[in-house]
Amino acid sequence: MSGDLPDYYFRVRENGAFVFRLDTENRQRRIDMDQIAVININNGQIKPHGQYQLTPDDMAVIDKWVAERKAVLAKRDVDDIHRAIDYLNLTAHWAQTRAEDEQLEQVTDDLLLAMHDLRSVLVRKKADRLMKARSGSDD
Repeated sequence: MSGDLPDYYFRVRENGAFVFRLDTENRQRRIDMDQIAVININNGQIKPHGQYQLTPDDMAVIDKWVAERKAVLAKRDVDDIHRAIDYLNLTAHWAQTRAEDEQLEQVTDDLLLAMHDLRSVLVRKKADRLMKARSGSDD
């Protein structure tokens, strides 16, 4: 393990993280992790843990982590969508080349409904963007 540990550790959880302050300055030379806060990325809440009072330095590090985490999650969302496009293409190829009638019978209705729902959302969102762009160019 490197001798240059950060002052903070963020244990990621589904909707945020637990924030720990690291302490290596002790007689046993072990790493102590003291929980200082809980972050909820979804609603933006940062709650101190127990009686701990967050310092301005704590908040600066936490705010930086939140901004970086949101960027990572946004990038992952787009990557997941690109992966979904690949899966749709692979599914089309499977349906055309390898799928048995019984297999197609099992998935066709669900796929058609999911694709119809997705198409409806995408068309509506595209129309909204076009209308917004048109109204913005009329200024």
